[in-house]
Amino acid sequence: MNTDNGEVSQETIFYYRQKGDIVWATYEGGDILFGTLSGSITGDQLTFTYQHQNLQGDFKTGKCTSIVKFENEKLALHESWEWTCDDYSKGTSVLVEI
Repeated sequence: MNTDNGEVSQETIFYYRQKGDIVWATYEGGDILFGTLSGSITGDQLTFTYQHQNLQGDFKTGKCTSIVKFENEKLALHESWEWTCDDYSKGTSVLVEI
């Protein structure tokens, strides 16, 4: 789930890694050709920056805070994000473990 001004869709797959309180990921799919994010986790909150290239060839950047929840036996990230490029708009997303 994503607000209309975002580029992540149900077809976007994230591959997360963690070492201590450092978290990073790659992601791709849907309108995203390839992306990366990096940040940290404190308690149930992730804070990170991200960047990706979309299928139109545009490079996008942003920042995000996610709350980690356990719902229906799966991890879910409830995200509040903001573009740090273009219109600097804000949005929300929910990423669910597959």
